[in-house]
Amino acid sequence: MGRKVNPIGFRMGIVNTWDSRWFADNKQYKVFVMEDNFLRDLFFNRIKGAGLTKVEIERSINTINVILHVVRPGLVIGRGGQGMEDLKKYVQKSLLAFRQKKSGLLDKKNVLKIDLKVEPVKEPNLNARFMATQIAEQLQKRLPHKRVVNFALEKMMNSGARGAKIIIAGRIAGAEIARRETYKKGTLPLSTIREDIDFASVPSLTKSGYIGIKVWICR
Repeated sequence: MGRKVNPIGFRMGIVNTWDSRWFADNKQYKVFVMEDNFLRDLFFNRIKGAGLTKVEIERSINTINVILHVVRPGLVIGRGGQGMEDLKKYVQKSLLAFRQKKSGLLDKKNVLKIDLKVEPVKEPNLNARFMATQIAEQLQKRLPHKRVVNFALEKMMNSGARGAKIIIAGRIAGAEIARRETYKKGTLPLSTIREDIDFASVPSLTKSGYIGIKVWICR
């Protein structure tokens, strides 16, 4: 398929489900999409250190339910749940500011309540986003890219993956000319719809420039 099809979107409704689950009319639809994108960026920037891998958003009449899939839930919850309360206040304040900026798109009287839930990730080494983020952080610290990628592949296979593939592209190791390198282990049937394949694309912002990292895991 020439790597043109997103493995998660390709299996939507069969193996995977939607990360945003709500219904809206024509007027509200674009607002909800923009809000969901804003909320995801907000969470990934705010609790990046906790190993956030996925944000699921559900909407009812006056409530936004957010489910955070986190590798280290203790960092999000905090002592006595104080971390969750602080995060909720921060999100509500930021969302209110975002709505005021986009005023006129949504009824201001319709004030929404935000409900946060934290779900721990059972096997972080089989989560493509977590592994891609780890590789990106290590490349930023100027660690040798071959050692970093091979170690990541080894961890995935030892955790029970049937196959894994990593592609890094850009000014690898500070090279003058950008290039692309592919590393693969095991079997990775991308065209088989019933296969559970996780995929993530994460940038590594090194001093030399932008290095793109793509990770596929066949679970």
